[in-house]
Amino acid sequence: MRDNLEKQFASALNIIVMGRLGLTEILVIVGIVILLFGGKKIPELMKGLGSGIKEFKNAAKDDQPAASKKQEEETK
Repeated sequence: MRDNLEKQFASALNIIVMGRLGLTEILVIVGIVILLFGGKKIPELMKGLGSGIKEFKNAAKDDQPAASKKQEEETK
């Protein structure tokens, strides 16, 4: 029983420790991205990502139920 509990605790602890990214890991990931895409392509990728997030937020706002839309229009 105790052996099983120790294994579960070790497994949970391993997940917690391995789930965090340190500065070294982040720098390695950034370096790989720069090597793959090049310095000139990264701003274009970020711009596309930003516009995609913006469109997603706008679509989420527009997808509200009709009753709440009427309430918002009345309060304006």
